[in-house]
Amino acid sequence: MKKIYFAGSIRGGRVDAELYGRLIKYMQKTAVVLTEHVGSPHLNLLEQGKRDIEIYDQDTAWLRESDVLIAECTCPSLGVGYELAYAEAKGKPCHIFYDRTKTQLSAMLTGNPYFHIHPYEKEEDIYPVIDSII
Repeated sequence: MKKIYFAGSIRGGRVDAELYGRLIKYMQKTAVVLTEHVGSPHLNLLEQGKRDIEIYDQDTAWLRESDVLIAECTCPSLGVGYELAYAEAKGKPCHIFYDRTKTQLSAMLTGNPYFHIHPYEKEEDIYPVIDSII
């Protein structure tokens, strides 16, 4: 089973948290999602008591362990941007999804040929692409 590092905005905003949860649940049918907590509506509670260094150490360990990074980038996030750069530096395949009706991605992502960019307009458009990645 493939190990997926799913990246989505946490401190940058949780407006898409429910979408993250649905995507993670879908991926878990055929893969291991190392970062399933990203889809939790109670994420702030999960972070309580953890120091930032502990979060960084765990997330970078998961990134190194993963086979692929899948990011939902409609809500901009400095952390997700860092995770993408880290994964690229480690040679991990990176797939970026974003709702083209809600945002425009940074040129630092769209201009980098390393990243596989998947714009969508409806959530249903995401699932066949995920199937082809997994």
